[in-house]
Amino acid sequence: MLLSYLKIAWKVLLRRKFFTAISLFGISFTLMILLVIYALFDYTVGPHQPELHTDRLLFASRMEYKYKTDGISRSSLGYAFLDQHVRTLRTPEKVSISDANWSSAVAYVGNQTLKLDQKHTDAEFWQVLDFDFVAGRPFNQREVRDAAHVAVINETTARRYFGSTLGVVGRPIELEGKPYQVVGVVRDVPLLRFSSYADVWLPITTTTDDLRDPGYMGRCQAILLARSPAELPLVQQEYAQMIARQPNPDPQKVEKIESLPLLLRTAVLTRYTGAPQVPGGDVPFLRRLLGLGLLFMLLPALNLVNINVSRTLERSGEIGVRKAFGATAGRLVGQFLVENIFLTLLGGLLGLALAAGVFWVLNDSQFFPYSAFALNGRVFGMALGIALFFGLLSGAYPAYKLSKLPAVQALKGDTAA
Repeated sequence: MLLSYLKIAWKVLLRRKFFTAISLFGISFTLMILLVIYALFDYTVGPHQPELHTDRLLFASRMEYKYKTDGISRSSLGYAFLDQHVRTLRTPEKVSISDANWSSAVAYVGNQTLKLDQKHTDAEFWQVLDFDFVAGRPFNQREVRDAAHVAVINETTARRYFGSTLGVVGRPIELEGKPYQVVGVVRDVPLLRFSSYADVWLPITTTTDDLRDPGYMGRCQAILLARSPAELPLVQQEYAQMIARQPNPDPQKVEKIESLPLLLRTAVLTRYTGAPQVPGGDVPFLRRLLGLGLLFMLLPALNLVNINVSRTLERSGEIGVRKAFGATAGRLVGQFLVENIFLTLLGGLLGLALAAGVFWVLNDSQFFPYSAFALNGRVFGMALGIALFFGLLSGAYPAYKLSKLPAVQALKGDTAA
């Protein structure tokens, strides 16, 4: 039965090529826009290297002072505070401390000036995250303790500074006039991976910041690796209890201090949207994003509804004959929905092709440094879901309306409601 419906759907589409082309263009263009937006979202907060285990990672990147005058002060966290109070938590498997943001460094190759983004990290940074080393190794705890001048660089920096990624390990690289020895080379990390991105990674003990400053606020973040996804709430609970024990830095002005490790998605979205940094703080933003997506789909869906109504009105005779031979309203609705979903799936394939073209342009232009957008399984799944939803949204009303036509009225061609 399904195969017969698909054959009929194909013949119907070929019957009115102009309307079919308009429908396919609207579907494919809409789907392309939605897929590009979703790919950007997935590429920023989804499970990609080096944050492959996003279901076990928590990111503590903000400390908030809530003042008695209703004001709020936000900042990254201090190294000494994280080292003394967060690194000693018992529930996480590992805790890493690193710069919350990257900073600029200058290197010179002949007469050429290279502007590189650097991040200072500890040795645990390479254990909680999954970097892809193409050569060498990460720096270790002894090198961090001794403030050794060693560095891990990405492939692009290796090519720009040394001219190749081969034979780079063990060679010196000079940053801001200071020599470092390259101990490892990793694959490029995209700029959109805000918590781990850099061109060069250095031991955190080589920073010029005062790591002994006892203040709560500073320039660092902590990445906590839970033993399993089920233990994430336990890690957050222990962290919250630790924060509750900290003394108020200014009882006359500050009402309370707040900080909590969050999932990567929540940490990124709340940080850059200004939403409260609490579990679920990103939900309002995601709801608004979903609402905008539905509104964006509404106009082409209404256009497709009108086209479907016009196209199916021409088939009133077919509807009448089928009803006369006992076809139920439910079967007719099923047939029309299959035909419409078939059309939207074709549009979905075109949308995927257009999205792949946009990804190629973004990757080639490096609009987002080190981007490597691709049609992964999650993007394919989203494309299929949108196409099916689009097909049901635009096909349900025309199918229902025409299935309710009395057989005699349909045979006479009278399709007035």
